[in-house]
Amino acid sequence: MDRDRDQEGRARSARPRDGLGRPLPYGAAGVARQPEGVAREPAETVREAQRLLDAGMPFHAHEVFEDAWKSGPGAERDLWQGLAQLAVGLTHAARGNAAGGARLLRRGAGRIEEYAARGPEAAEAYGIDCAGLAGWARGLAGRVEAGGAGVPDAAADAPRLLRAGP
Repeated sequence: MDRDRDQEGRARSARPRDGLGRPLPYGAAGVARQPEGVAREPAETVREAQRLLDAGMPFHAHEVFEDAWKSGPGAERDLWQGLAQLAVGLTHAARGNAAGGARLLRRGAGRIEEYAARGPEAAEAYGIDCAGLAGWARGLAGRVEAGGAGVPDAAADAPRLLRAGP
């Protein structure tokens, strides 16, 4: 069977996906995919990712963060990669993959903490709550590993990306 290909000839699955990015059967109604390679302003990246997280679509939020790390300044790469890892960690946890979800949540928390500790002002300028996100990620990682709370709900357990106002 031939592989699905995009317009440039790269292998790309054309199968529809659900809100957690899981492939559905061909012909099923799925969730629209995020366009790839979109260069957004940082505030737009955060707004779009938060909208997707709030809608229970962390897999899609991860793709928005991925665009930011690929198109943004190299000095901000760890910030955007760390945020993408948090979104993918939530995705895996919500799919029932506790070990993989916890590992990615902790990895993302560490990356954004290291980024913030180096002193880059981008997270501060964009209003991203690195400390709060790291705490959320470690807390969720502990919960999913403990197993007693069940599988997280991607929307209800989604993080808040921005610091709370005064």
